[in-house]
Amino acid sequence: MTLVNKAVALAGLGLRRDIMSSLQSLPAGELDFFEVAPENWIGLGGRLGKQFQAIAERYPIYLHGLSLNIGGTAPLDIELIDSIKQFIKQYNCPLYSEHLTYCGDGGHLYDLMPIPFTEEAVKHVAARIGEVQDRLEQKLVLENASYYCAPDQHMSESAFINAVMAEADCELLLDVNNIYVNSINHGYDPYQFLSELPLQRASYIHVAGHFEEAEDLRVDTHGADVIGPVWDLLKAAYQQVGVLPTLLERDFNFPPMDQLLAEVATIRQLQAQALQGQTLQGQAQQAQAQQGNTAKAAG
Repeated sequence: MTLVNKAVALAGLGLRRDIMSSLQSLPAGELDFFEVAPENWIGLGGRLGKQFQAIAERYPIYLHGLSLNIGGTAPLDIELIDSIKQFIKQYNCPLYSEHLTYCGDGGHLYDLMPIPFTEEAVKHVAARIGEVQDRLEQKLVLENASYYCAPDQHMSESAFINAVMAEADCELLLDVNNIYVNSINHGYDPYQFLSELPLQRASYIHVAGHFEEAEDLRVDTHGADVIGPVWDLLKAAYQQVGVLPTLLERDFNFPPMDQLLAEVATIRQLQAQALQGQTLQGQAQQAQAQQGNTAKAAG
């Protein structure tokens, strides 16, 4: 089974059709990768298919699916999974991520619904993850999702995520905007929640903007600029998990490309700061160890 390549300082952007015309003149080095929903690009031909092929020849393509329905009760869509596996091979995609949610049962809901936080759900979801991983022959990377109600909550969100990932042996897509949105909507400390996640399984990070509906309600839209508290959470995440490939999510309401690239540059800046901090910490530990050895030799 293929493992996810961790610990690399990369910054990417979600590939959306609305911005494809702006990418033709994109200078080299501005982005390290693009992310796509495979369902939107599998089997696509014509002008858009050719444009996608040209982008895939220049940049790695990360996958973030929308319709796996990992938490649902309907049988897994084996045809979709096999198509994604072929897409991964065709474009040499470094990872395939999805949402720890359900999105259909006898039909597609076109939304990502929260899974009940129960022991029964842990067993059910982990078994489905195992089936997907066996078929793909690689690890599945699952995102901590935003949600607005928690039906049948017998354990905390963080305990549920930990239990699912331990049972299924899968990887974590750490979405810091979702942590912030949920912390406002459900009244918890985002930094405490971050520390409770299975961060040793983190392989990939998302950062995004959201909509402020009310003082106590945020909506995870991916249609606005990233705000300061979310950048601060990303900084804290790097301090705890190290620097990982990080995506700027933007799904609509696109600003000019230079503004999007400025947010990507902020990701790079935070990554560089985190790497510098890790280097300084390592040097301090090495100096401390050398002092200890010198003291022992002198004694």
